[in-house]
Amino acid sequence: MRILITGISGFVGSVLANYLLSSSFGLPLELHGTIHRADSRIQILRDRLHLHKGDLRNPSWIDQVIATVKPSRIFHLAAWSDVRASWEQPWATYELNISCQLNLLESLRRHAPEARVLVVASSEVYGLIEPDDLPIDESTQLRPNSPYGISKVAQDLMAQQYWYNYGLSAIRVRSFNQFGPGQSDSFVASAFARQIAEIEAGLQHPVLKVGNLEAERDYTDVRDMVRAYWLALHHGEPGGVYNIGSGTSVAVQELLNVLLELSDVEITVEQDPMRLRPSEVSRIVCNPDRFFKETGWVPRIPLRESLADVLKYWRKTAGALGEDPSESDAS
Repeated sequence: MRILITGISGFVGSVLANYLLSSSFGLPLELHGTIHRADSRIQILRDRLHLHKGDLRNPSWIDQVIATVKPSRIFHLAAWSDVRASWEQPWATYELNISCQLNLLESLRRHAPEARVLVVASSEVYGLIEPDDLPIDESTQLRPNSPYGISKVAQDLMAQQYWYNYGLSAIRVRSFNQFGPGQSDSFVASAFARQIAEIEAGLQHPVLKVGNLEAERDYTDVRDMVRAYWLALHHGEPGGVYNIGSGTSVAVQELLNVLLELSDVEITVEQDPMRLRPSEVSRIVCNPDRFFKETGWVPRIPLRESLADVLKYWRKTAGALGEDPSESDAS
């Protein structure tokens, strides 16, 4: 089985690659991935991967990759993923998320029309959620309220269009909040954990900056989420769409409380206006029943364990930043 992961060196792509290579599916596996710039997250896997470096915004390049590889399974993960930053760079968000996927689907239509492709959208497609909308299922009205959300709606509907018009087996998933060790500090749990780790290491004053702590979101560990992606690609209905999430909501304040409990340092919490979004929904919770019933998937990793792993990751990173250079050279 020949698999291609776009954005394989990203947070989710690297976790997915590790999952695929460490799992036994009873089939010979040839794993390909596209990278744009950095590949540090997949260094440990490099000798087991076939990497293709380039830019998905270049249709000729991705056309050549697909024509050469002819994958039977594709996980399309290369995308702009920072909701807050999308307000500052809306055009970059649209360009990356829409043009990259368009180029990929066009290439698949020409060179690998029998392939199955997973297109990953987001709970942000639902946007302005009202209390009566909860829990959110796949029929909930799409009311995106950020440039990122709009770009993900475009990706979602584009995949459906390629199924309708060309019979391309595109399966759509709308993933709710995912997090885990290795995630950028642009995301809330990682942002808290990094600050705590740097405070512990003496790299930051004992003041932790936060945004809106009252917002409630549906969180899933990325290691559970990539397992869901594998099941979606293999068991999902072509052209179909699936919400993936835990089915419960957790306040941002609770994430912070757990992380602070995991530290022995006394820390002051202060709200930072720069961390507030221009538009934010108070509570989001997924109705994942359709996906649960079709695949049997359920999240396995408890929230506290996930948060402890995120903090452990940032402690390791902060420790490296705080090392004496002479000690680092000696090692």
